[in-house]
Formats: sequence, C-alpha cells, structure tokens
Amino acid sequence: MPDWFAAVQVVVDQYAQTSAALGAEFYDAQRDAAGVPGSFTVPVADHPPPEKTEASLRWAAKDVWERDPEVATPAQREPLEARLEQAEKKAALVAQKLVADTGRSTVLEAVRQDPQATAWARSAALGACAFCKMLASRGSVFARDTVGFRAHDGCHCGAIPVFAGQRFEPSPQAREWARLYEEYAAGHSGSQLRRFRRALAKHDSNPLPGSF
Repeated sequence: MPDWFAAVQVVVDQYAQTSAALGAEFYDAQRDAAGVPGSFTVPVADHPPPEKTEASLRWAAKDVWERDPEVATPAQREPLEARLEQAEKKAALVAQKLVADTGRSTVLEAVRQDPQATAWARSAALGACAFCKMLASRGSVFARDTVGFRAHDGCHCGAIPVFAGQRFEPSPQAREWARLYEEYAAGHSGSQLRRFRRALAKHDSNPLPGSF
C-alpha cells in the first residue's frame, strides 16, 4: 500500500499542477472577457497533500480485504476479482477529484482575493447528476467568500467567476434546469432533489448518469 500511495501521489501531483495552471488561465480569460480594469495575479493552489491522497485511496480500496462474513457488507462478500475492479474504479474517481479540486480551488481563491470579483457560479456538464445540475441552475448566487466547492468523486463541475458590474448569463441548459426546478421541485421542503431528479429524467434532453 505505501508504494501504491506514493506512485499515485506522483501522478496526482503532475496533473494537479496542470489543473491549477488551467484554472489560472481560465480565470484570467474570464477577467479579460469581462473587461475588468487593473491587473491581478491568480494565486495557484497547491497540489493535494499526501495524507489527503492516502485517505482517499484507503477509502477506495476498503472493500478489497476479506472480512468476517457476519460483519461483511454485500460489496465485501463479492469475489476478489469484482472487489478489485470496483476498487480500481473508485481509485480513478478519487484521483480525478483530487486533480480537479486543485483547479477549482485556484479559481475560488482568486475570486476571494480579487477586489474586482463579487461572486461565482457553478458550471455543470450536460450529463451531470441531478445534484450538480441543481446547483448550476442557481446562477451566480455563490458569494466570493463561500466556503468550499461541493463536488463528488468524478465530478466535472467548475466555478465561473463573476466581476463587479458584470451581469452573469447562464447557459441555455442551466436556464432549462432552473425552469424544471421551479416547476417541479421548488417549494417542496425535504424532497426538492428527488423531485428535480424525476423531472430531469422525464424532461431533460441530457440523460442523467446511469440512465443510458
């Protein structure tokens, strides 16, 4: 396990550096497109610390080891080949999140430090899950000091900076998700996400994960 942790850390570090650089380039491009005056140097996020990578990988591989049948979960009772396959998939997803989080953190920290930035909006892929589409439908409601970016393993969402005097224009897809949320989910406390997921499955032209 220690050798595996170290090997994955090397890969994560390499791609996290690229992710951070792309995040900085994206922020600069958005700032230029908005016509923001003055200069600003984007603070590039550090790569994930080894202890975070190790914790993520330990979670991904937790079902590989044999357990007492009386306490084993259904996943831990699967044949070893199936358990290894699932661990490989989970490890790839957590590594992707560690890398993507570095780029997202670069953008969010720039929003916090840039005097010209006021907020940020979430962008979601067309085939994203209901949770991500719901957050993307809200537009630029996330204040510059919003703590953290809620992302799951394998999440491809990003943060779009919004600047002073700029009117944020959501994508056509995000506007449609907002319409579906208002029509089918808003006002139903405790069941909004479930209702929104059903509405997406029925009316959204982009399938939810696992539905195709």
